[in-house]
Amino acid sequence: MSARAAESMELAALLERCGGSDQQAFAELYDRTCARVYGLVLRVLHDPGYAEETTQEVYLQIWRTAANFDSAKGSAVTWLMTLAHRRAVDRVRAEQAHAQREVAYGASSLGNEFDEVTEEVGRRLEQQAVLAGLSTLTSTQREAISLAYYGGRTYAEVAEYLGVGLPTVKSRIRDGLTRLKKSLGVT
Repeated sequence: MSARAAESMELAALLERCGGSDQQAFAELYDRTCARVYGLVLRVLHDPGYAEETTQEVYLQIWRTAANFDSAKGSAVTWLMTLAHRRAVDRVRAEQAHAQREVAYGASSLGNEFDEVTEEVGRRLEQQAVLAGLSTLTSTQREAISLAYYGGRTYAEVAEYLGVGLPTVKSRIRDGLTRLKKSLGVT
């Protein structure tokens, strides 16, 4: 039996014992494989700090999932390195997504500088203009629009509330909005 085959059998036995929550077996498995796992993770991540964190995550995953190892499907080293590689790639993807979110947030927040007082004054002026525009509507149009837009009701709910047909409500709202746009000078 070659040294490689013997090592593979020993590591498989250690993994089996780890699956049974044997801490001593886990410590031995760690001692025998951590340099290889860390090396692989470092080659993927190119950052020693992230590589250390990710290696720790790999061994935590090994501890939790060692019972899932099946020597019939492959060697222990292959299983360990596959877990390590996947975890490292996941870390790269997470870091890339984080960087993209930071860039997107940074770009969107640059244009968001505003004066809160000016914004509030603008909102109030707009609100006054809309209220003045609503006063130009017929009472039936104003009531239908108020129920739909300020009351949060659907057209069907407005029709039921007013005791009129749905087409009537739609016409009142459409005609009222058209008149409101004209009074506000919106095209």
